[in-house]
This record gives sequence, C-alpha cells and structure tokens, in this order.
Amino acid sequence: MAKKSNKIAALDTDYTKKKYAEFQKQQRQLVFRRRRLAVILLGALVIFSIIGVQIFRDMQRLDKLAELKVEATTEMKEVKADVSQLKSDVSLLKDDDYVAKLARSKFFYSKEGEQVYPVLESNTSSSTEETNQSTSSTTAK
Repeated sequence: MAKKSNKIAALDTDYTKKKYAEFQKQQRQLVFRRRRLAVILLGALVIFSIIGVQIFRDMQRLDKLAELKVEATTEMKEVKADVSQLKSDVSLLKDDDYVAKLARSKFFYSKEGEQVYPVLESNTSSSTEETNQSTSSTTAK
C-alpha cells in the first residue's frame, strides 16, 4: 500500500481563520465541561463515600446496642424473678408459724416436749433446699 500523503492545503482566508477559532473555542468549552463534570462526579463520590462510612458505623453501633438490649432484658427478667422470690420470702416472714419453724430448724430450738436430732449432711446447699422445701410444705398445711 502506498502512503497517504496530506495533499489538503489550508486556505489562509479570514473565513477559515474565524471557523478555526470557533472550533478551538468549542473544543476548550468541551474540555472545560468534561473537567467540570469530572469534578462534580468526584465530589459526589467523596460525599457518598463519607455518608456510606457513617451509615456503616451507625449500623455497627446499632448492632452493639441491640446486643446490650438483649443482655439488659435477660438481666431484668432475672432481677424480676429475684424480686418476686424475695417478695414471697417477705410474705412468709410475716407468718409467725413460719418464723417459729424456721428458727427451730436453723438454731435447733424446740417446743416443750419436742426433741431435736441434728443431722449433718456433706452438702450444705442441698440441706438448705430441703429446709426450704420442708418449711414451705409445712406452711402450706
């Protein structure tokens, strides 16, 4: 193939100079618009990135707060159960027969004509539970 040679010559007239100047002005405006659009898009990208990071952090914080809420709820249920148990203990302590039986079982007191035989157990927590069960069953009678 033969080389293409530029056989087109530019006319050096006022009209061509004017059109060439207009073309260069349009090209500069086009470059300016593209740069402006690029800057706007870059700014929007930065803003959306910052907002996205903040949303991500807020979601993590919300998850932590939800976990704390679950823990607080379970702790509140335990505390309510303890409070109800303590209220029932207080109501039992208002009963004179229960207090008398509790004092006799705990401090080995006895009524007249009653004999006390202390039995030592290896597990003190089970004896406490048995005492509580025996006192609650006697108060229920």
